Amino acid sequence: MSTIIKQVEIIERIDQLIRLQATGTVIELAIRLNISKTKLYRTIRLMKSLHAPIVYDFSLESYVYVESVRFKFGFYDNGTHEDTLHSYVS
Repeated sequence: MSTIIKQVEIIERIDQLIRLQATGTVIELAIRLNISKTKLYRTIRLMKSLHAPIVYDFSLESYVYVESVRFKFGFYDNGTHEDTLHSYVS
């Protein structure tokens, strides 16, 4: 599987866990994702560079979003069903 797809899958999983306020500590999250703490920090930094409003909440022991956002990646129909993801096979 390509590196970019793996990275997107990790971001999608982090996004899901953030929405649930269930990332746990940095160490717990890295273990859950089966990545190193360094890779986790790089991924969080990448998400922030893409304008994800992520902070770590020490009282919840979880990363959280400070604003309501949604991560989307893929190709979408230009029509009225913006959320419908299409896959194209060549």
